[in-house]
Amino acid sequence: MSNTGMNMRGKITFYEEKNFQGRSYECMSDCPDMTSSLSRCQSCRVESGCFMVYERPNYMGNQYFMKRGEYSDCMSMMGMRESIRSCRMIPMHRGQFRMRVYERENFGGQMHEMMDDCDNLQDRYRMSDCQSCNVMDGHWLMYEQPNYRGRQMYMRPGEYKSFRDMGMSGTRFQSMKRIQDMF
Repeated sequence: MSNTGMNMRGKITFYEEKNFQGRSYECMSDCPDMTSSLSRCQSCRVESGCFMVYERPNYMGNQYFMKRGEYSDCMSMMGMRESIRSCRMIPMHRGQFRMRVYERENFGGQMHEMMDDCDNLQDRYRMSDCQSCNVMDGHWLMYEQPNYRGRQMYMRPGEYKSFRDMGMSGTRFQSMKRIQDMF
């Protein structure tokens, strides 16, 4: 039996100002829109669990992975252009990890199945682009540059036929990492 559905209790606190100042908003689950609770978010503390935070409501825009720790200035630390507007808690997963990556949209072109982190898609598979994927097991982070750098995208189990349809037009993902030992 897979443990994908087993949620670890997570807790993140957002602050309107840098250095944990101003009004705060505590969150222990997904929050599609925090604008009614905070006018902006400039810093946060992750007390437990892992979260993806997004620059726009409803889990849209640039996204950033946050694990336990203090983030006193989100704007400069993560290169954010806007304030954090939504967040998603990442459930703990203790089973196997499997993802198929495809060179083209709609699962076309070359396909490779991964069960481990991949620091450079081009070097490992001679695959120049990744435009769709099928996450069968586990939770993954995809990065636009090799060696887990650049913009990120959180992938949970499911089929992703087109990254362009997800608002990631023009982004070429070059490395992938399992979200496991980051808790």
